[in-house]
Amino acid sequence: MSKGLHVVQGKDQRPSSLTIRGLTVSYGADPAVFSVDLDVYPDTMTAIIGPNGAGKSTMLKAAMGIIPRLSGQIQVLSRPLEEQRSAIAYVPQRASIDWDFPATVQDVVMMGLYPKLGLLGRINANHKAQVTSALDRVGMLDFAKRQIGQLSGGQQQRVFLARALVQDAQVYLLDEPFAGVDAATEKAIITVLHDLRSTGKTVVVVHHDLATVIDYFDQVILINKSIIAAGPTQDVFTTENLQLAYGGRLAATQLDVVGL
Repeated sequence: MSKGLHVVQGKDQRPSSLTIRGLTVSYGADPAVFSVDLDVYPDTMTAIIGPNGAGKSTMLKAAMGIIPRLSGQIQVLSRPLEEQRSAIAYVPQRASIDWDFPATVQDVVMMGLYPKLGLLGRINANHKAQVTSALDRVGMLDFAKRQIGQLSGGQQQRVFLARALVQDAQVYLLDEPFAGVDAATEKAIITVLHDLRSTGKTVVVVHHDLATVIDYFDQVILINKSIIAAGPTQDVFTTENLQLAYGGRLAATQLDVVGL
């Protein structure tokens, strides 16, 4: 268990979509994430919140198997991560992408089908229809032939969300999808994510804007290397828990902005 105040997650009787037990990740002598236990359930939209360096992105990447874990077990839909990779879709931070890669918008979205097709799999009319539908959902269909590097930051983020959509996953993990995007893109993304939740999907988002947490998310994970609190937003997103997570560094004006 983590140090400090820990809000026990609700007694949901359903199997969790994502189960993390004893997760520790280290980049050196000091752990970046320490002894994390979590359950994330279907039909939920969860924010991972904490200060810079708290391990938010590290925890997400370790849950995907992108970076190695020092210890811990990850299960997806009650089975080991290694058996369920196709059930997870991941949207990385925009800063981690090589935007000079010579690919069109359509090409990038089609890459979301490769786990099912394989690199040599034949693309048929149904696959093309899935790509078209995903681009339409994020408002990028008119840009299908555009080179990815020619897009704005917000447009690029929409394209990578479309790539995740064609995977038709059960669990969607997104690393700061709203960072540096315009208001119209943020609205478009949150609409798609809420739609995913309404169809039974599990959505987990590394998030930095405290002012939108209450409006966007029904579940919150507060982390500062270890879990401070996790559970329903109305229970977890409190002044006391936020100050614990941020080491008492949040000013009263910042808390006023988020409505606390």
